[in-house]
This record gives sequence, structure tokens and C-alpha cells, in this order.
Amino acid sequence: MARDRVPVLKRCRSLNLDPIYLGIDKKSKKQNLRANRKMSEYGLQMREKQKAKFIYGVLEKQFRGYYAQAEKIAKKEGIPGENLLMLLEMRLDNVMFRLGYGRTRKEARQIVRHKHVTVNGKPVDIPSYQVKVGDVVEVKEKYKTIQRYKDVLAVTDGRLVPEWLTANHDALSGTVVAKPTRAQIDVPVEETLIVELYSK
Repeated sequence: MARDRVPVLKRCRSLNLDPIYLGIDKKSKKQNLRANRKMSEYGLQMREKQKAKFIYGVLEKQFRGYYAQAEKIAKKEGIPGENLLMLLEMRLDNVMFRLGYGRTRKEARQIVRHKHVTVNGKPVDIPSYQVKVGDVVEVKEKYKTIQRYKDVLAVTDGRLVPEWLTANHDALSGTVVAKPTRAQIDVPVEETLIVELYSK
């Protein structure tokens, strides 16, 4: 399986991205030597796409699939760029991260992969699984008392759970109460530039 092995802080520097959006509470002391170099329009569009892929941990082929799906949805409702971010937000690994049951999206993905999670009472081990409004996401009963989740909650308990989710940290569960709107998605991505890139 393909993986992105570039050091996280180095990648954040190149994308001009604050690591806090990945759930990482540390900064790189190095400076990006290309920071003041003027970028072409295509370069800016590419950087926004790379940023979105990096934040959500999605590779190119899968990202292209999400964009095609976002365009399809846009024929009925919404606009492609916002639909794209909505689809990425409603991935199961991202929902676990947003609920505070993973310090980072990578950790949340690992938790899902290790079969610790149920959706509506059924075990799901696919990080890209698309949750729907009304779905209840929960850590399996047998894992709720392990030290890992106590440690995770000690770090993430102060994290703000977005309005489109409700969390019950005592039960290690959460419910999807609505589809996320663009205003509720705090990622620093200019989705219109991604739309322009794919529209060429």
C-alpha cells in the first residue's frame, strides 16, 4: 500500500501549513527558503490540492475520486469545492479525529484499521468509510477501558467538537447530527483553486 513517508514538519513547511491542523502541537524551527518566491497560478492551485490531500491523508487516485463524486453531488446541491471538503470530513477516520478519539488523523486511521470502531453497532475497519447523518460511531466495548483512550482523551479533551457532531466522551461515542457546512470546516484550504485545477 502506498504511503507518504515525508517528515510531517518538513511537508508542513513546504505547504505553508500550521501542524496544528493535523493535531500536532509543535512547530518547525527551520525556515522555508522558498517562502518568499512568487508562485504561478498553477503552482498555487497545486499547493492547495496537495494541502487538502496531506491534511486528510488521501492519495491522488482516491482524491480524484472524491472530486468526481463532489461534482456529481453539485448537480443536485452545493458547489464542487465545498462538496469535496464535506466528503473528506465525513470519512470515518476524520470523524474519529474530530470527536477527539485520535490525537491525529493518522492515529484515528490506525484505530479504525485495528477494528476498534463500530458504526451503528457494526464493526467497520475502513478509514475511508463515509458516515451518514444519524450514524452513531463508537469505540468497541472491550477497548473502552484500555489506557490508550485515557491517554488520547487527556490530550484531546480540550479540542472543540464541530457542531455537526455530538460527542459522549464517557461512552467514547459520537453521533453525526448533520452534514458539515464550509463554515464548520476549519481547514485552511482554498477549495476554489482545487476546482480551477481540475476544471482545466
